[in-house]
Amino acid sequence: MNSSVIQVERKGKLALIIINRPEVHNALDVPTWGELSKVFGEVESNPSVNVILITGAGNKAFVAGADLNSLYKRSPLETFEGKLPRAITTIAKSKKPTIAVLNGYTMGGGLELALACDLRIASENAKLGQTESNVGILPGGGGTQRLARLVGVGKAKELIFTGRVI
Repeated sequence: MNSSVIQVERKGKLALIIINRPEVHNALDVPTWGELSKVFGEVESNPSVNVILITGAGNKAFVAGADLNSLYKRSPLETFEGKLPRAITTIAKSKKPTIAVLNGYTMGGGLELALACDLRIASENAKLGQTESNVGILPGGGGTQRLARLVGVGKAKELIFTGRVI
Protein backbone atom coordinates (compact mmCIF):
# COMPACT_ATOMS: atom_id res chain seq x y z
CA MET A 1 0.00 0.00 0.00
CA ASN A 2 2.98 2.34 0.30
CA SER A 3 3.95 4.64 -2.55
CA SER A 4 6.78 7.10 -2.78
CA VAL A 5 4.68 9.94 -1.33
CA ILE A 6 2.00 8.18 0.72
CA GLN A 7 2.98 5.60 3.32
CA VAL A 8 0.82 3.44 5.55
CA GLU A 9 1.79 2.00 8.91
CA ARG A 10 -0.41 -0.48 10.74
CA LYS A 11 -0.66 -0.87 14.50
CA GLY A 12 -3.35 -3.37 15.34
CA LYS A 13 -6.67 -2.05 14.07
CA LEU A 14 -5.24 1.42 13.50
CA ALA A 15 -3.86 2.61 10.15
CA LEU A 16 -1.57 5.63 9.99
CA ILE A 17 -1.42 7.34 6.58
CA ILE A 18 1.70 9.49 6.23
CA ILE A 19 2.06 12.15 3.55
CA ASN A 20 5.78 11.91 2.81
CA ARG A 21 7.00 15.03 1.02
CA PRO A 22 8.98 16.74 3.81
CA GLU A 23 11.23 18.54 1.33
CA VAL A 24 8.19 20.72 0.44
CA HIS A 25 6.56 20.60 3.90
CA ASN A 26 4.28 17.83 2.63
CA ALA A 27 2.63 20.21 0.16
CA LEU A 28 0.10 18.51 -2.08
CA ASP A 29 0.25 18.45 -5.85
CA VAL A 30 -2.22 16.72 -8.17
CA PRO A 31 -0.41 13.33 -8.21
CA THR A 32 -0.16 13.36 -4.40
CA TRP A 33 -3.88 14.13 -4.01
CA GLY A 34 -4.65 11.23 -6.38
CA GLU A 35 -2.36 8.86 -4.50
CA LEU A 36 -3.82 9.94 -1.15
CA SER A 37 -7.33 9.25 -2.42
CA LYS A 38 -6.32 5.83 -3.74
CA VAL A 39 -4.46 4.77 -0.60
CA PHE A 40 -7.20 6.12 1.68
CA GLY A 41 -9.80 4.10 -0.25
CA GLU A 42 -7.73 0.93 0.15
CA VAL A 43 -7.28 1.49 3.89
CA GLU A 44 -10.92 2.48 4.41
CA SER A 45 -12.17 -0.67 2.70
CA ASN A 46 -9.87 -2.95 4.73
CA PRO A 47 -12.08 -4.77 7.26
CA SER A 48 -9.18 -5.16 9.71
CA VAL A 49 -8.81 -1.36 10.05
CA ASN A 50 -11.08 0.38 12.57
CA VAL A 51 -9.50 3.84 12.84
CA ILE A 52 -7.55 5.93 10.30
CA LEU A 53 -5.01 8.57 11.27
CA ILE A 54 -3.49 10.97 8.74
CA THR A 55 -0.29 12.92 9.34
CA GLY A 56 2.65 14.47 7.56
CA ALA A 57 6.23 13.22 7.57
CA GLY A 58 8.70 15.06 9.76
CA ASN A 59 7.99 17.56 12.50
CA LYS A 60 7.65 20.79 10.48
CA ALA A 61 4.35 20.26 8.70
CA PHE A 62 1.17 18.24 8.57
CA VAL A 63 0.50 19.63 5.09
CA ALA A 64 1.65 23.13 4.23
CA GLY A 65 -1.06 23.43 1.59
CA ALA A 66 -0.94 23.18 -2.17
CA ASP A 67 2.35 22.77 -3.95
CA LEU A 68 2.39 26.25 -5.46
CA ASN A 69 4.80 25.23 -8.22
CA SER A 70 2.18 22.84 -9.60
CA LEU A 71 -0.82 24.95 -8.60
CA TYR A 72 -0.11 27.80 -10.99
CA LYS A 73 0.21 25.34 -13.90
CA ARG A 74 -3.37 24.04 -13.43
CA SER A 75 -6.42 25.38 -15.17
CA PRO A 76 -9.46 26.41 -13.10
CA LEU A 77 -11.28 23.32 -14.38
CA GLU A 78 -8.49 21.05 -13.12
CA THR A 79 -8.68 22.78 -9.75
CA PHE A 80 -12.41 22.35 -9.17
CA GLU A 81 -12.99 19.00 -10.90
CA GLY A 82 -9.71 17.47 -9.92
CA LYS A 83 -8.35 15.10 -7.36
CA LEU A 84 -8.44 17.49 -4.37
CA PRO A 85 -12.26 17.59 -4.07
CA ARG A 86 -12.48 13.81 -4.65
CA ALA A 87 -9.88 13.04 -1.98
CA ILE A 88 -11.46 15.42 0.52
CA THR A 89 -14.95 14.00 -0.12
CA THR A 90 -13.68 10.42 0.19
CA ILE A 91 -12.17 11.19 3.59
CA ALA A 92 -15.17 13.23 4.81
CA LYS A 93 -17.57 10.40 3.91
CA SER A 94 -15.52 7.63 5.51
CA LYS A 95 -17.53 5.19 7.59
CA LYS A 96 -14.51 4.77 9.86
CA PRO A 97 -13.30 7.36 12.37
CA THR A 98 -10.61 9.59 10.88
CA ILE A 99 -8.13 11.64 12.89
CA ALA A 100 -5.76 14.30 11.55
CA VAL A 101 -2.54 14.49 13.58
CA LEU A 102 -1.35 18.08 13.05
CA ASN A 103 2.36 18.39 13.59
CA GLY A 104 3.40 21.81 12.31
CA TYR A 105 2.19 23.84 9.34
CA THR A 106 -1.42 23.04 8.46
CA MET A 107 -2.26 25.57 5.78
CA GLY A 108 -4.74 25.94 2.93
CA GLY A 109 -5.45 22.52 1.45
CA GLY A 110 -3.76 20.96 4.47
CA LEU A 111 -6.31 22.57 6.76
CA GLU A 112 -9.08 21.49 4.40
CA LEU A 113 -7.74 17.93 4.63
CA ALA A 114 -7.73 18.17 8.44
CA LEU A 115 -11.26 19.62 8.45
CA ALA A 116 -12.47 16.60 6.43
CA CYS A 117 -11.42 14.30 9.28
CA ASP A 118 -13.67 13.58 12.24
CA LEU A 119 -11.12 14.77 14.79
CA ARG A 120 -7.99 16.92 14.77
CA ILE A 121 -5.19 16.57 17.30
CA ALA A 122 -2.62 19.37 17.18
CA SER A 123 0.90 19.36 18.59
CA GLU A 124 2.19 22.42 20.41
CA ASN A 125 4.00 23.57 17.26
CA ALA A 126 0.92 23.36 15.01
CA LYS A 127 0.12 26.47 12.94
CA LEU A 128 -3.27 26.47 11.21
CA GLY A 129 -4.53 28.80 8.54
CA GLN A 130 -6.93 29.03 5.62
CA THR A 131 -4.22 30.99 3.80
CA GLU A 132 -5.32 30.78 0.17
CA SER A 133 -6.17 34.50 0.12
CA ASN A 134 -2.48 35.25 0.74
CA VAL A 135 -1.61 33.80 -2.68
CA GLY A 136 -4.68 35.01 -4.57
CA ILE A 137 -6.71 31.80 -4.74
CA LEU A 138 -9.92 30.52 -3.15
CA PRO A 139 -10.24 27.60 -0.75
CA GLY A 140 -11.31 24.84 -3.14
CA GLY A 141 -11.58 21.77 -0.92
CA GLY A 142 -14.69 22.57 1.08
CA GLY A 143 -12.78 24.50 3.72
CA THR A 144 -15.15 27.43 3.67
CA GLN A 145 -18.11 25.25 4.64
CA ARG A 146 -16.36 22.90 7.08
CA LEU A 147 -14.47 25.68 8.87
CA ALA A 148 -17.69 27.67 9.38
CA ARG A 149 -19.42 24.60 10.82
CA LEU A 150 -16.61 24.03 13.30
CA VAL A 151 -15.75 27.57 14.45
CA GLY A 152 -18.76 29.64 13.42
CA VAL A 153 -19.33 31.86 10.41
CA GLY A 154 -17.72 35.01 11.84
CA LYS A 155 -14.43 33.35 12.85
CA ALA A 156 -14.31 31.40 9.57
CA LYS A 157 -14.73 34.60 7.54
CA GLU A 158 -12.02 36.29 9.59
CA LEU A 159 -9.55 33.45 8.97
CA ILE A 160 -10.41 33.09 5.27
CA PHE A 161 -10.48 36.82 4.45
CA THR A 162 -7.29 37.69 6.32
CA GLY A 163 -5.29 34.52 5.72
CA ARG A 164 -4.24 34.80 9.37
CA VAL A 165 -2.40 31.86 10.92
CA ILE A 166 -3.31 30.65 14.41
